[in-house]
Amino acid sequence: MPENTVPKWQSLTEKLRAQIADGTYPPGSTLPRQIDLAHDLGWSDFTVRRAYGALQAEGLITSVRNRGTVVNQLPHMSGRDRANAVRTTGRIYMPGEYARIISAEVVAAPAEVAEVLGIEAGASAIKRVRITFGPDDAPRSASTSWYDGSYAEAAPLLLVAERIEAGSWRYLEKQLGITAKKGRDSIEARLATAEDAELLGIELPAAIKQTTSVLRTIEGAVVEYGVSFAGAGRPSVYDYDLPDAE
Repeated sequence: MPENTVPKWQSLTEKLRAQIADGTYPPGSTLPRQIDLAHDLGWSDFTVRRAYGALQAEGLITSVRNRGTVVNQLPHMSGRDRANAVRTTGRIYMPGEYARIISAEVVAAPAEVAEVLGIEAGASAIKRVRITFGPDDAPRSASTSWYDGSYAEAAPLLLVAERIEAGSWRYLEKQLGITAKKGRDSIEARLATAEDAELLGIELPAAIKQTTSVLRTIEGAVVEYGVSFAGAGRPSVYDYDLPDAE
């Protein structure tokens, strides 16, 4: 076989992985039946089965009885997860997890960040980058939190590359006497970049789940703007109440 020839199963794996990442097959949807896909491609059942096996090993799909091959909800803790955890338990990490702040500094705000924070592009913004590790000491997620640079004097711990026990935005609430009342998460699956892969210690190509979160006061002022992403191994957990039965 020529060295530059990609095996059929691998090319199919890459194609399906990309389609999961771009939303062609969103979480909860089902992939084509293996036998049908093999027939459509004119390939052997074994070739398609091997590609599906690779995706299942990556945690992207699950074989469900009477349903077929289902695309998984990519693991991650969203901004709502973190906010609820801080409010109800004072913790922002799942059991066994720990985090390291790898940088905390004042930088010139990129245009997209400035727009969310309501400041001029290039104005001072506080940037904190965090890696969260699991019980096995493997990276589970990475996140970057952004704050208005004017908060630096009142909340100096935001510029220290160390964990803030209750969480950065909860600390900021206390320091400024404000309260985050509204949150919005935007969640998407995408392919990891080389920088993402380095932070998470994963091999490319790989699909990741990205969450963009904004916390605001009731008046609309931004408390925190964050962008986080994770690969396999970090589930999203939502607690909620059900109405009483009639």
